[in-house]
Amino acid sequence: MADTFSQIYLQFVFSVKGRQSLIPKENKEELHKYLTGLVQNRKAKMLAVHCMPDHVHIFVGFKPVILISDFVKEIKVESNEFINAKGWTKFKFAWQEGYGVFSYSHSHINSVVNYILNQEEHHRKKSFQEEYKEFLEKFQIPHKSEYLFEFLE
Repeated sequence: MADTFSQIYLQFVFSVKGRQSLIPKENKEELHKYLTGLVQNRKAKMLAVHCMPDHVHIFVGFKPVILISDFVKEIKVESNEFINAKGWTKFKFAWQEGYGVFSYSHSHINSVVNYILNQEEHHRKKSFQEEYKEFLEKFQIPHKSEYLFEFLE
């Protein structure tokens, strides 16, 4: 019997539109659970999730049954609708256009999980803008700083 075998580990990073701090700390765990369900519904395995007030990190074991762009678009659209339906913010909630996606080998799983789960501590030392720029440089992703900061603002 034919089957598809894969070992794909992806970290997704995306921010709140306008980089506003709109994800309430008291609702973070509920959003984590909701995002986990969205990931699982797409045949992926949630390895780590952490929402900061202005951005989110999602680390998944990815199955090649859906395009990466469709995967993240659906996650963002459905979680956006969820947050608005819950009325967690005074204003209409929306995710920023675009996202970062970074791939890792199996040997990096534990370090990426620990990094994501310790976001509060990490961001006491480094801003989201600094963090995102470091990702792009670490993964050698060409970018222009003036466009990067428009995306992050």
